[in-house]
Amino acid sequence: IYQPWCHGNITRSKAEDLLSKAARDGSFLIRASESIQGAYALCVLYQNCVYTYRILPNEDKKLSVQASEGVPIRFFSMLPELVEAYYSPNMGLITHLQYPVQREEEADEEPESNDLPPQLPPRNFSPNDLKDGDQKSPESACKSLSDTYLMRLQHVDLSSVPEEYQMAIQEYFRNSIVLDAEQVQNGCHNLPGLKKLTLTICKNLNSEISRVLPALEVFHRTLDQQLSPGIGQFAKRVGQSVSFRLEQLTKLLYSLEDKAKSSLFESVGYEGGHRKSLIPPVTFEVKQDSLGISMKMFLKVDVESGKLYFKKSKDGAEDKYYVHNKILQLVKSQIKQNVKLVIVLETEKEKILKKEFAFDDAKKREGFCQLLQQMKNKHSEKPEPDMITVFVGTWNMGNAGPPHNISSWFQCKGQGKTQDDTADHIPHDFYVIGTQEDPLGEREWADTVKGVLRNITNISFKQVAIHTLWNIRIIILVKPEHENRISHIFSDSVKTGIANTLGNKGAVGVSFMFNGTSFGFVNSHLTSGSEKKLRRNQNYINILRFLNLGDKKLNPFDITHRFTHLFWLGDLNYRVEFPSTEAEYIVTKIKQQQYQELLNKDQLSMEKNDGKVFLHFDEEEITFAPTYRFERDTREKYAYTKAKATGTKYNLPSWCDRVLRKSYPLVHVVCQAYGCTNDIMTSDHSPVFASFEVGVASQFVSNAPQGGIQIMNCVATLSTKSKTKFFIEYHSSCLESKFFRLHGRPYHTGFSVLICRLFYLFKLTPIISDPEYLLDQHILICVKSTDADESYGEGCVALRAAQICYTEFQITLTHHGEKTGTLTGGIQLQTSEVKPTEKLYGESGNSAQDLLIKGAMCKIWCSVTQAHDISNPNYMGMSFQREVIDKGWSYSMPPKSLPQGCKDSKKGGYDVGTRSPTVKKVKTETLLTDSLFPSGEGEKSEMFDNPLYGSMGKGHGRGKDQDHQPRDHLTPVDQNFKTADGETERPPVPTPRNRSFTYSETKPQPPTPVTSHPSMQKKPVVPSHSEGGGSSMPRPPLPSKYRAEPPVTKPRDYRDSSELPIKQRLPARPGQPLPHQRQ
Repeated sequence: IYQPWCHGNITRSKAEDLLSKAARDGSFLIRASESIQGAYALCVLYQNCVYTYRILPNEDKKLSVQASEGVPIRFFSMLPELVEAYYSPNMGLITHLQYPVQREEEADEEPESNDLPPQLPPRNFSPNDLKDGDQKSPESACKSLSDTYLMRLQHVDLSSVPEEYQMAIQEYFRNSIVLDAEQVQNGCHNLPGLKKLTLTICKNLNSEISRVLPALEVFHRTLDQQLSPGIGQFAKRVGQSVSFRLEQLTKLLYSLEDKAKSSLFESVGYEGGHRKSLIPPVTFEVKQDSLGISMKMFLKVDVESGKLYFKKSKDGAEDKYYVHNKILQLVKSQIKQNVKLVIVLETEKEKILKKEFAFDDAKKREGFCQLLQQMKNKHSEKPEPDMITVFVGTWNMGNAGPPHNISSWFQCKGQGKTQDDTADHIPHDFYVIGTQEDPLGEREWADTVKGVLRNITNISFKQVAIHTLWNIRIIILVKPEHENRISHIFSDSVKTGIANTLGNKGAVGVSFMFNGTSFGFVNSHLTSGSEKKLRRNQNYINILRFLNLGDKKLNPFDITHRFTHLFWLGDLNYRVEFPSTEAEYIVTKIKQQQYQELLNKDQLSMEKNDGKVFLHFDEEEITFAPTYRFERDTREKYAYTKAKATGTKYNLPSWCDRVLRKSYPLVHVVCQAYGCTNDIMTSDHSPVFASFEVGVASQFVSNAPQGGIQIMNCVATLSTKSKTKFFIEYHSSCLESKFFRLHGRPYHTGFSVLICRLFYLFKLTPIISDPEYLLDQHILICVKSTDADESYGEGCVALRAAQICYTEFQITLTHHGEKTGTLTGGIQLQTSEVKPTEKLYGESGNSAQDLLIKGAMCKIWCSVTQAHDISNPNYMGMSFQREVIDKGWSYSMPPKSLPQGCKDSKKGGYDVGTRSPTVKKVKTETLLTDSLFPSGEGEKSEMFDNPLYGSMGKGHGRGKDQDHQPRDHLTPVDQNFKTADGETERPPVPTPRNRSFTYSETKPQPPTPVTSHPSMQKKPVVPSHSEGGGSSMPRPPLPSKYRAEPPVTKPRDYRDSSELPIKQRLPARPGQPLPHQRQ
């Protein structure tokens, strides 16, 4: 029975909005609880505040309201009975119920108008499909079924079907299907009519199988190592159905293919039952200046042998080369249009040699660097990777099969930000492929993708997961060597089609752990139609709320907070918001490749900038043409009009197909490619590709002394009208369980704004206290109400930001994809000091104190020595900067611009436009690393997008719309920090965990002592001498040391799970200085 006050699964914020519009004391509504399944929340408005009461069922399914203490609890069988009782006063509520708030009726999505009826998923008809209210007899129901199929058959093209088979199919739908239905009703499931039809159609196939199987089995047994007696066992089976024998034939063919390939691979030296990646040698033509004369040179990269050749002619002698461990550093020019690269090499006599080369273009230079990186990875002696590459692709197939060749999609070739041809054979570690309107079966599509990747990379990729909802599908493939590093695989789907019950629209998702890093992937197909922007927004919210992936212990958090890296792909169907009369103008702009004006009207970008969808997601800058709606079999013409009975429908060219991502703060992720193909034309959509370089954390055990994580002075500012008390929860894989602390009632400071001081000091105990482990961890924070145990906002804090000293943070709180407030506080780590393991990926120029660009070259020296060969023992050295006096930072503050040429300024802080720390005044800095050549093509001083892991300027392009996107940051603060203007200045802050070597011509100046926390004052450390460049490096005062607690007796895996393989940490490397011991 319809009840106007029952609002179902609306969000808490939506309920508050509806009650605020009612604006009468006693207004109420009931919604589903967000924290307890099967429970409800009664929301009542009184004096412009919303009070929430939980309605909980007991063991007998009786409902009761958790009202004020001292009021007798009453139980009710039905919600209407409960509501009727609470219309009476003195029932324990803030006020009795008076005015039910009407539900907002949402218009159902209209089915898409296609020429053909929509394709339905396979379904078996049974008597349960007949509704009780139909009041049809079994005879009439069977007759109706027959008529339905005969009518469908009239709309099917039978021209390619022999007349004999046409008559057999018609006879079945006319008579035999009725007899089969009667058999089912009588409890017999043999379906004799269907069996007779299949035997008629497959009579030739049946005899052919009997003739073919013996020969195939002989071939199969010859290839099989375990020979066994008995020939023709498949063919001798009598009385089995055609479908069973066909299945046996199919399995045998697949087995034959696998065994034959395995034998061939092994005969030519392949190992491990799968083919190794064979990357052919690649030669680059470059120019080298010698005595002012530009000379042509050739650089040949042989990944398989691990050698870099220097040749004076393309076919010249290959006697001059350097092996992979002699390639020490790369220096990239950061000046736009400058394609120079300096290679730093170690000679046989252990001397350092620098060679500078100019490439034809930046793409060639990047391809050269990627090949060198692949060579270093291939020959590295590290037991576990710390950086992987991920391919993400999405394609609306338009209910048409793929063409014969789709290699360009997986090689990132076409329009937009693409990879150089020299990177064609470099395999990704993961391939994530999402399709919509996919007409193929799961096995057929999986085999197609695996075959394409095998042809490109010479690797037989392993399937991690595949999940399908109607014609929406996601499949994830991984290199064979990573198969044992993956665990905790989950998949799920959400329907958002008509009335949220049909799966023609919706999402599928897969999540898993890769060693110590969590990944989530969502492929969605949202509502179509230019005018249905709000419906698409609601689709997104529903997917966030109901897609069940990842760690089930994180139930207060939606999927945007559950994963270190979350990738969202699919046909999102957001359109370009132009009037239909501008169609030709849009096409003209596309032909001229002038996309910016069109992107300014892109619905997804506008909604994202307004914070309505994909809050805090990143998207690479779009530099390719709209991917929808093309005429099939061509990419030269957009089919933006369609004649309908109601008139002409317009589908303006739009960027419907997108790839976005959201990662935890201070983690390494770089987009290397983002574009669409030009040569795959079977659909009205073009496939979209994206390639990412992603940092990953290893699992390990540790005997480090017990440490702690201190969180203090937390203040939450929430956008809510709720009148309740709050508490805070902390979740992390580095904690044994969630921690929380209650606090008193908050206070309102204005309309719908509430401030709650949650506690002064709280200490969390990690299961592993090794700082190398902790610095890769994150704390998820959830602010919850005591009345309904529901979340009012979630956020994330990176422990890496608190590596050096006490750090103040301000983060955004979100709930179900919308901003709900902010949380400020301070965080500090208490750990022992140990030498961290070097990482492959770059950490140069990673924070406000790390970067100084001088002249035409940004000297970013990146050591590429192997894990056991550290060229610079002072990699724990920290850069230091004076006169950084910014008082903390919030993403809601206005942007701060960097002066031209990095001129001196009295302030330093975080730049909003790039969401990265920027330098306003630097007297000296030195960075140390063992990473591989971070890239970037920025102008003037490079603004680094990630405060931890290297250059992410234009070269790693972010979407232009993201320049206005708020982002969370953490800023070191002084103990005497004040909130009013004109407060005291903060002392200099050391840079966290620097391993990159940034060289500057500026002469170093000795640092001045730092004014630190009164209880943490230490004498400045005497600067040590660096091996890089032969110049001395000032080092900052070290943070105070904490007394180590008794060591843990038994090392534990950080997730406490036997499913995860445990990786032992490498011993300290010889020849490196030991860190200072804690006092």
